[in-house]
Amino acid sequence: MRYELYYWPGIQGRGEFVRLALEDAGADYVDVARNEKTGMAAMTRLLENRAVKHAPFAPPFLKAGNLIIAQSANILLYLGPRLGLAPKSDAGRLWAHQLQLTVADWVAELHDTHHPISGALYYEEQKREAKRRAADFRRERLPKFLGYFNDVLKNNPKGSKYVLGKAVSYVDLSLFQMIEGLRYAFPRTMRELEPTHRQMTELHRRISDRPRLSAYLSSPRRLPFNQEGIFRRYPELDA
Repeated sequence: MRYELYYWPGIQGRGEFVRLALEDAGADYVDVARNEKTGMAAMTRLLENRAVKHAPFAPPFLKAGNLIIAQSANILLYLGPRLGLAPKSDAGRLWAHQLQLTVADWVAELHDTHHPISGALYYEEQKREAKRRAADFRRERLPKFLGYFNDVLKNNPKGSKYVLGKAVSYVDLSLFQMIEGLRYAFPRTMRELEPTHRQMTELHRRISDRPRLSAYLSSPRRLPFNQEGIFRRYPELDA
């Protein structure tokens, strides 16, 4: 099957969590909105047509045959077993989905460090509030999320290299993305926190060494972090 991924063309954003799974698995997919001539129009048509069965509210969403699936965690719940990136048991798939939903919570809190009041306002219009929100994120929330996933890795059976055990999953790829993005957005804070979260740092290294993912990360398909996405570097928020 050739998958169609729909997401904003200029940022990694939430679409990147899906993209990493497709790339690591070597799946046949097209990043629809990156087509300069027709991509955005195709995405807009689907977003505005509420008569479409299971119409998405916003990107990212995936077309798989006749299915349209939205929300990153939901897309990965669907793709995981088909790409060999999820456990075979119901309990294992639910555990993976639970962890991915926790990643989604983490992403939402991270986004609110630079847009704590409204996504419709510029950062400069909520800079004072962003400083307060970012300070709480650095001091309280970021260590809590890192610590939770670090403990999941630490408490796995001996010989486990990944968050679900011995086999890599889409959750590992998403945690890799979180570390990458946090290093970009909060470099000073991450330098302080990473030494006490060694399992997460080691997971990041193992994922970055995977051949297909490594090739993707060094290719033009991997967009750089920028000031339009979820992960944004404002030095005053990392003070």
